[in-house]
Amino acid sequence: MQIIENFNDYKVLYLGNYKKIESWNGFILDRPETSAIWTKENSDIKVDAIYKRSNTGGGSWTILNKKLNKPWQIKYNNLTFNLKLMGFKHTGLFPEQSYNWDYLINLIKKQTRQVKVLNLFAYTGGATIACASVNASVVHVDSSRGMIDWAKENLRSSNLENKNVRFIVDDVKKFVKREIRRNNKYDIIIMDPPTFGRGNKNEIWNIEKDLYSLVDDCSRLLSNNPLLFLINSYSNNIDKTMIENILNLTVNKKYSGLIYGDELGFKVENSNLIMPCGIFVRWEQKNK
Repeated sequence: MQIIENFNDYKVLYLGNYKKIESWNGFILDRPETSAIWTKENSDIKVDAIYKRSNTGGGSWTILNKKLNKPWQIKYNNLTFNLKLMGFKHTGLFPEQSYNWDYLINLIKKQTRQVKVLNLFAYTGGATIACASVNASVVHVDSSRGMIDWAKENLRSSNLENKNVRFIVDDVKKFVKREIRRNNKYDIIIMDPPTFGRGNKNEIWNIEKDLYSLVDDCSRLLSNNPLLFLINSYSNNIDKTMIENILNLTVNKKYSGLIYGDELGFKVENSNLIMPCGIFVRWEQKNK
């Protein structure tokens, strides 16, 4: 497991009894956590907001600090992200992805050419902003207009609005098919696919049915000298080995490289516990 230890504005303070308590730049949130299946003495940490799931699905926030009625910011090195409490327990950022941001930044900085990046299911733009910060050219695709607007706001907050980033609201599968017809090519492809999703025009995404064909299509978008193909997953239906197999059958069949996958996690403050935070698998060029 890759343990993230340098995200100073984010800390996991407590983990147990199916919940986690986290500090997001000083604001303390109490959220459900399905991996915390053990009984642990309840924490007396004072929290600013609590998310409770509903028996009928979904859930809601109870806000105890009025300052959380509006967005706030969190920083990671020179990157700034805007946060807010969302209906499905999220804040608009997955801090564990900072591991991949660092990897992307270091890889792009080594290149002597401008690197072209395609970020699919790009959400609020963490990877987009990381790549833009080292002058990569980025195409950012998400089916939600709201997420695209949020990503643009994060880009502005990080003082990167003048970088070469193209934002596209579209169904990922349809966009990739069009890019193949256009013969567009990318040096790095990133995707963070949900387990299930529905686009603005009622397009259906199902990770078990659609991931292989999407990765296969995306392999046709790689440049003649590709650097990286990165897949993140939080789905219980897809494990690391399944993604490694998909990359072996697609990308690695066309471009012989190295495939590596692992879990991501955070240490829990003042304990020996680790909070698991999903997986990543990457194909990368040999001797990149």
